[in-house]
Amino acid sequence: MNIAPLLLYAAAAVGYAWHFGKRSSRAGRAATTMLAAAALVHTFIIGMQTTEVGHLPVVGTTGALSIFVWLSSIAYLYTETTSNERSMGVFIVPLLALLQIIPTVSRYQVVARPPVLESPWFALHVSSLLFAYASFALACVIGITYVLLFKELKAKHIGFFYDRLPSLQVLDVMNARAVTIGWTCLSVGLVVGGVWATQAQAEFSDPRVQAMSVLDPTIFVALLCWIVYSFELYARRAIGWTGWRTAWLSAIGFAIVLLNFLPIGYFLTRTHNF
Repeated sequence: MNIAPLLLYAAAAVGYAWHFGKRSSRAGRAATTMLAAAALVHTFIIGMQTTEVGHLPVVGTTGALSIFVWLSSIAYLYTETTSNERSMGVFIVPLLALLQIIPTVSRYQVVARPPVLESPWFALHVSSLLFAYASFALACVIGITYVLLFKELKAKHIGFFYDRLPSLQVLDVMNARAVTIGWTCLSVGLVVGGVWATQAQAEFSDPRVQAMSVLDPTIFVALLCWIVYSFELYARRAIGWTGWRTAWLSAIGFAIVLLNFLPIGYFLTRTHNF
């Protein structure tokens, strides 16, 4: 059953690529249907895992990655539905399919939370960060599409991207909204995580909890991510940066998110490996 979401995400990725390349409305509708089916099946699996252990399966990097893919698919479907624009699916859905390979191939099994993770502060911390990362994924995709369209217009070779993407103004507004939502959730997640870590260090002797500090790679990179997006919002409001500058910052910020999810989350963290 765990392979079903991966197959559906992959099928949706193919559909969005066909829609983008051939401008086929039928392929676009099929891609949306496949992605909705993937999100629905993924929801069912997460629901079963939650029932099995009594909480969302977010213990460990693999579980968090699966939830991130699920939230990102729902966030994109919401964006597509409200904007009636499918062109950005070709950029985000293949990434979701690739990331979903990890939980599928690793045969991830949910486990009960250790006592240190049973705090409601921990649940709010993880939920906020995952919502933030899903928003940043959308912002990254929107930023990439902005840069592609901007370069085409600047080179005066109007055609491929111009015919398939929303206007630069629409993309810029969408990017700003996604970053604002993501930054808000990230800020909440970091503050709540600090509260939880302080309480956990006073109550538990687990070496992973005691090692939590800004020097831990996971925490340090999360703070770096917050700084990048804080600067993007500041630059947009105070300096007047818009367009391709903020688009590149969105892409850089999400690259940092992926760095925290994959190499650091699996190999370098000393604290976030419960």
